Amino acid sequence: MSSDLAPSGASPVPAPADDDNRYKAVQAKLMTLGSALDDAGLELESLVRSVKANAERAQDVARDIATAGLDAKFVDLTSNVSVALGGAAVQVKKLADTAQETADLTHRSRRTHSKLYGALDDLRSNRREKTPKPGFFER
Repeated sequence: MSSDLAPSGASPVPAPADDDNRYKAVQAKLMTLGSALDDAGLELESLVRSVKANAERAQDVARDIATAGLDAKFVDLTSNVSVALGGAAVQVKKLADTAQETADLTHRSRRTHSKLYGALDDLRSNRREKTPKPGFFER
């Protein structure tokens, strides 16, 4: 596993957080966010497996050190590494679950936004006449 913390395959440039609230712009932003969260979830699941494997490996090394008759402090230190990695795996799993939940909510928000505003956008986009800007009738 690479020690690089940057997600693989992800664009290093984040999606812009601007004030462009047109239908298609919002849909694109939600799509970008959902995809990034899906990718992050996959990366985190991979990290969970790797950290768990390293925790098991460290425990095996601690057992081997004890069997070899080395000083007990080395057994304890190596065992502590295993415990710490096990704890880290639990926390990364929680983060992966949160990323997945957020991705699911983002995809649901995109679908809801489409249901609510997609038809209106079709009408506005296919009209030859200009339509008033949002807020025009509130004056």
